Amino acid sequence: MAGQQFQYDDSGNTFFYFLTSFVGLIVIPATYYLWPRDQNAEQLRLKSLRRVHGRCLWYRLRLMKSQQSIVPTLKKAALLFGWAVFLLLAYKVSKLDREYQEYNPYEVLNLDPGASLSQIKKQYHVLSLKYHPDKGGDEATFMRIAKAYAALTNEQSRQNWEIYGNPDGPGATSFGIALPAWIVDQKNSMLVLLVYGLAFMVILPVVVGTWWYRSIRYSGDQILINTTQLFMHFMYKTPNMNMKRLAMVLTAAFEFDPRSNKEATIRPTDNIEVPQLIRELGNINVKKKEPPFCYPYSLKARVLVLAHLARMDVSEELEEDQRFVVRKSPALLQEMINVGCQLTMMANSRGGFHAPRLVTIENCMKLTQMIVQGLQESKSPLLQLPHFEEEHLRYCISKKYKVRSLQDLVSLKDSDRRSMLRFLGEEKYDEVMAVLGSFPHITMDTKLQVLDDEDSNNITAGSIVTVTVTLTRKRMAEVFEKEQESTPCLAEETATTEETQGDTSKTKTKVWQNKSKGAKKTAKSKKKKLTKKKATPAPAKTKQANGNVAGNEVVVAAAATAAVKEEEDEVSDKGSESDEGEANKDSPSERDEDSDKQSDTEVDEMAGDDEEEWEALQQSIQRRERALLETKSKVTHPVYSLYFPEEKQEWWWLYIADRRDQTLVSMPYHVCTLKDTEEVELKFPAPSKTGNYQYSVILRSDSYLGLDQIKPLKLEVHEAKAMLDNHPQWDIPDTEEEDEEQEDSDGIEESEDDDEDND
Repeated sequence: MAGQQFQYDDSGNTFFYFLTSFVGLIVIPATYYLWPRDQNAEQLRLKSLRRVHGRCLWYRLRLMKSQQSIVPTLKKAALLFGWAVFLLLAYKVSKLDREYQEYNPYEVLNLDPGASLSQIKKQYHVLSLKYHPDKGGDEATFMRIAKAYAALTNEQSRQNWEIYGNPDGPGATSFGIALPAWIVDQKNSMLVLLVYGLAFMVILPVVVGTWWYRSIRYSGDQILINTTQLFMHFMYKTPNMNMKRLAMVLTAAFEFDPRSNKEATIRPTDNIEVPQLIRELGNINVKKKEPPFCYPYSLKARVLVLAHLARMDVSEELEEDQRFVVRKSPALLQEMINVGCQLTMMANSRGGFHAPRLVTIENCMKLTQMIVQGLQESKSPLLQLPHFEEEHLRYCISKKYKVRSLQDLVSLKDSDRRSMLRFLGEEKYDEVMAVLGSFPHITMDTKLQVLDDEDSNNITAGSIVTVTVTLTRKRMAEVFEKEQESTPCLAEETATTEETQGDTSKTKTKVWQNKSKGAKKTAKSKKKKLTKKKATPAPAKTKQANGNVAGNEVVVAAAATAAVKEEEDEVSDKGSESDEGEANKDSPSERDEDSDKQSDTEVDEMAGDDEEEWEALQQSIQRRERALLETKSKVTHPVYSLYFPEEKQEWWWLYIADRRDQTLVSMPYHVCTLKDTEEVELKFPAPSKTGNYQYSVILRSDSYLGLDQIKPLKLEVHEAKAMLDNHPQWDIPDTEEEDEEQEDSDGIEESEDDDEDND
C-alpha cells in the first residue's frame, strides 16, 4: 500500500526553489521603486531652468547634491548585485529539472519506443554482457537495465509501469521540504532555535512596534500630533493673532525639538551664536516666560526664522539648522490654516467660543509667502527680483515712475522701464526681465449659482450656494507681449473718444448704471407680461430685445451709448403709435390671438432656458466625476525664490470671506494642480436673513508677495419658498377620478347586461 514520506533535502536542491522565489519578490519591486532616475534627464531639466532660477539657493544646492552624491551609484550597484544573485539561482533551478524526469524503460535500454520483443531481448543481452558485475560492469547500472527489461517483458511489471509509472507498483509519495537537512540536525538544534527566537520574537516585534509608534505620532500630512494640538491651543487662546505672535507659535512646533525629532539639533555653540543674533535682530521677546516660547529649541528656531526674513548672514553650522527650520515652516503653516478652519467650523456649528479671526488665517498665508521669499512684511515685493537692493528702490518709487509693486513694473513702457533700471547693466536687466516674465499672471472668473434647484440663479435663505471659480494661469511674459500689441490701438481709441465725447470715465459709470436699470426694467416687464398677458406688437418686441442685448454688453465708447438711447426712444415712440393704431383697428378676438401667440413664444423661450440650465448642470456633474477619478500631479511650476533651500512648487489658496465682519464664508481651498487652467467649486450656506451681502473671493499665493487678488462677490438673498403639503405630481384631478369611476360603473353595467342576456 502506498504511503507518504516527508524528507528534508540532503543535497539542498529543493531549497533553491524557495530561495529563488524569495530573492525575486525582493529584487523586482525594489528595482521599480528604488532605481535612480535618469541623471541625464535631471541635468537637462536643471539646465533648462538655469537662465531663470540660476541664482536661487535651492538650484545651487541641487547642483551640488547631484555632483557630490554617491547614493544613486550605491543603489544601482546593490540592485545589480541582487539581479545577479537572482539570475544565478534561476540558472541553478533550471539545471535541477532533469532529476525529476519520468521513468522510461526504453530510454534505459537505448531503444526506440515501440520496439519489438526480439529487439528488446537482443539489446538486453548486449547490455548485460557489458554491465554485468561478473563481467566487471557496474552493479547499479545493471540493476536499472534488468528492471527496464522486466518492465517490458514481464506482464505484471509492464502493467505496473503503464498504470503507476513504476515497474514495482505504487510506491510511497515523496514530499521534499525546501530546507537543508543540517537545519534539523540535533547538533545544530540550539543554534537554529536561537536564530528563530531572535528573528520572530525580538527583531520582528521591535520593527513592527517601532514603525507603529512612529506612525501614530504623525498626522496624514506628516505633522506631529503634538504640534497640531499645540497650534489648536494657541489659536483657540488667541483668536486675533498678529504676525509677531504667529512667528512665536510657529517656531514652538515640536518638529524643532530634538526630543521629538531627531533631525533637529542643539549644538554647544548655540550658547554663543544665538545670543549674538538676538542682539543684531533687536526686540524678539527673549524674556517671555510663557512655555514653550521660553524653551531653548523654540528660541533658536524663532531667531533663525527672523534672521532668514531679514536676510542676515549666519555661520555655517547655524546655516544648516536654518535651512532645516525654513524647509519645515510652509507645511507647519498649512497645518495652522487647517486648524483655524476646523475651529471656525466648530464655532459655526456648535457655538460657545470665538473662532479665529480672518486676519489670523491670512497672516499664516502671508508668513508663508515671507518665508519662501525671505522677506519681511514691510519690505517691497520688488526685492523678490534678482539684483534688487534696498538702495535701488529709490529709483522705482520716485515721483516720475511711482513703481511700488510688480504690477506697476509690468505696466511700464519698455523705454521707461529701461530708464528706471539704468543702474543695472544690459545683462542684469535681461535676467531681471526673464525672471519677471516667469512670474504667474492669474485671471479669475466667478459664477454664482445654486445647484440642484429649479431656479439656479435664485438664492434663497439657507440654501447651499456654489461659486465656481475658473483660474487661468499665464506667464508675465505673455502679458508683456499682449500689452505691447494692444497699446497703439488703445491709444487711438482713447484719443477718438476724448475728441468726440470728452470724459470717458463718467460715461462708463453711466453705462453701468443704465445697464442695471435696464435689466431691472426688462425683468419687471417680463413679469407683467406673464401675469396680465397684454398684447404687444411684434416689431416693438424685437427692437426692445435688441436694446436689452446692447445694454448687457460692456460699452466703452460714449457714442455707442448715445446711439442705444436714441434707438430706445424711437422704439418707445413707434411702439406707442403702433399700439394706438392697432387698438383702433384690431378687434378683441385678434388681440387675444396675438396675446396667445406671444405667450407661446415666451413659454418656448423659458423651455429653452431650462434645457440650457439642465445641460450645464449635467456638464458640471460630469466634470466633478472626472475630477474625483482623475489624479493630478502637484508638480506645477517651480517658484523663483532666492533664499528658500528647497524646490517649491507654485500653489494657491482660494476662499470667500466677509471682510467687513472679518470672518470666513468658505473654507480655504489649497489649489495644488494649477498648471494652465483649473476649475474650483466653493460651497457655503446662504445667510438665514434676506437682503444684499457683499463678500470677496480671495486668491492668495503661498510663494509670491504682491500677487494676491480680491474680487467682489454680491449676494442677493430672497425668502425661501414655502413647502407644499402635497406635491402637484401626486395630485389626481377630479375629472380623472370621475372618468375612472365612470369606466368602472360602465364595466359593471355591461357585465350585468351580459348576465341578463345569458339568463
